[in-house]
Amino acid sequence: MRKAVNILLLLCMMAIQAYAQDADKSRRYDAFFLDAICQQQKGNNDAAFDLFRHCLEIDSTRSEAYYYLSRYYLALKQKDTALSYSQKAAELEPDNETYLETLANHYLSQGKYPEATATLERLSEKNRMRDDIIGFLVQLYEQQGDYDNAIRTLTRLETIEGKSERLSYAKSNLYSQKGDKKAAIAEMKTLADQYPNDNNYRCLYANTLYINGQKKRAVAIYDKVLKEEPQNRNAQMALLAYYNDQKDTLNVNNMIERVLFNKNATTDDRVALMRQVIGESEQHGGDSTRVLQLFHRLLDSQQADSDLALFCASYMNMKKMPNDSIRLVLEKVLEMSPDHAAARLQLVSYAWQAENRDRVIELCRDARQYNPDEMAFYYYQGIAYYQKGQLDDALNAFQNGIGVINSDSDPSIVSDFYAVLGDIMHQKGMEQEAFAAYDSCLVWKDDNIGCLNNYAYYLSEKGIRLDEAERMSFRTIKAEPKNATYLDTYAWILFMQKRYEEARKYIDLTLENDSDTSAVLLEHAGDIYYHVGEKDRAIEFWKEALERASEESEIKDDRQQILIRKIKQKKYVKE
Repeated sequence: MRKAVNILLLLCMMAIQAYAQDADKSRRYDAFFLDAICQQQKGNNDAAFDLFRHCLEIDSTRSEAYYYLSRYYLALKQKDTALSYSQKAAELEPDNETYLETLANHYLSQGKYPEATATLERLSEKNRMRDDIIGFLVQLYEQQGDYDNAIRTLTRLETIEGKSERLSYAKSNLYSQKGDKKAAIAEMKTLADQYPNDNNYRCLYANTLYINGQKKRAVAIYDKVLKEEPQNRNAQMALLAYYNDQKDTLNVNNMIERVLFNKNATTDDRVALMRQVIGESEQHGGDSTRVLQLFHRLLDSQQADSDLALFCASYMNMKKMPNDSIRLVLEKVLEMSPDHAAARLQLVSYAWQAENRDRVIELCRDARQYNPDEMAFYYYQGIAYYQKGQLDDALNAFQNGIGVINSDSDPSIVSDFYAVLGDIMHQKGMEQEAFAAYDSCLVWKDDNIGCLNNYAYYLSEKGIRLDEAERMSFRTIKAEPKNATYLDTYAWILFMQKRYEEARKYIDLTLENDSDTSAVLLEHAGDIYYHVGEKDRAIEFWKEALERASEESEIKDDRQQILIRKIKQKKYVKE
């Protein structure tokens, strides 16, 4: 008896010790797991990863660490390891919906569709109201060609959502894929019978008859629907498809017009039909008469909208019609949708080509109300003001436009934007601001040749940063070796660097390639020739420059006075 008591006491002590060890292991696991979660939230993923692994070393029967580690292994592109850890988590805690859903996603990512399907079925059994899971199961069964289970699953979804057009149509389609035409038709007939006064359901039933070979029965239903409801868009579109199949041109054309002017038709319907009309027109010689008649009737009707008008303008553009004709249609687009940026930009383009700067300014001013984030409008408005000599207005337009430039902006346009801004600032005497604008231009596009030329020339005028100016200018003549403007800039920079013989070489190239030599260029030539010792030739250039200067209104009087002094004194006069 005493021996039995001792054994009992020993067993109790062992049980207590085991319990204490388990409790200690659980506390240690929880502590490390909590630390891992904290490290993860701080973004210390390496530390979190190591801590989760240590959790499994403490206790490999807990599911949480497996779940988190599976996500890390997936991020490390170790898909097989990620899958095994996800499987283990779901095995240890089979009722956890998050684990099951994650496991299904792992299977799907590896193309293991049967395993994914089985896992989603388990998940669906645990939460029968998850219609998203049921819908996904339908797709999986259909993908695997298991139409019976796909139909069974859709039927389950009907018990949750009730019978609907979407589900009935999906089931009918599955029956068709299965080859069971009778069931496919019966499914849609049941839906139509459930809503006998809804002609759209009758059309769906007729569509099912049609695609399953019973075309005459389908057409009879369409005709009956249109007798009861002449504006039924679904019946009209279905009959149009039928007439197209039959190559019945007369009825096709009649039905196209009925749909085009049907108040229930969508813009997409009309655009699609006009594409068909255009396609047929192009196949038969490209006569635009009927196409334009239809477009203009539509645009004059209550069915007109901006997308349809823009499509009309695109067609007219394709047919190379006069800009003024297209412009009228684009104006109609803006009447209906003043915020239609594409139409407005096209109108800006036409006004620009017509050199109607006032119209460009007007269009861009209105655009800043409707499209305040579209940089192009600030750009074109600023350029138009600049070309009209309204520098303050131009500067205002460009400075307002800076605020809408972002990382998604077109680098070429932004580069030109800053280049012109720099030119305006230079003309206003804002030299440092101009140089900053040129720097911004070259950040966006470091080979903006026009900017490189102007920047280099203005630096040379100031006599500063000449080595940098020479490098910039050299890039321009490498890009366009016969551009007289760029050659003149490079020659002048060499002159400012006192590299006179080199400067003469490039001023000669400038004169060879210049078709309308300016007073400034001629004066540069005179200055350069004077410094290489050809004083008589220099004086000839200065005289030509003075003659040309009197013809050029932009040449200032003080510039002419300097030329007169050079000629009289027969020597170079530094400004």
